[in-house]
Amino acid sequence: MITGIHTLIYTKDPEGARRIFRDVLQYPHVDAGDGWLIFKLPPAELGIHPVEAGEPAKHELWFMCDDVNATAAELKRRGITVSKPVADHGWGLVTAFVLPGGEEVGLYEPRHPKAIDLKG
Repeated sequence: MITGIHTLIYTKDPEGARRIFRDVLQYPHVDAGDGWLIFKLPPAELGIHPVEAGEPAKHELWFMCDDVNATAAELKRRGITVSKPVADHGWGLVTAFVLPGGEEVGLYEPRHPKAIDLKG
């Protein structure tokens, strides 16, 4: 049976992105060999969204937090570029930050029920 999800970030600067996850976000990791780090992530959720007619399917990566303003401020203090002002989207307070290769990653404070709070 399925035991987990392995998420990938494709980047122009993998060493820089690994440094962010290792040193700034301080996620535990294993070295799969030759410096190829694989990070343990916080609990995860999976949302399934519709695709508008004529639009290609896509996948997005969003990090959740309890206080998006405090988290964005902490990321800035640690040298991370927060690329968008916090905006209220109804379902959550939303911003984004940038990895060293220029890839933008979503960050939000959910206002919807969270699947990660489910027991079992």
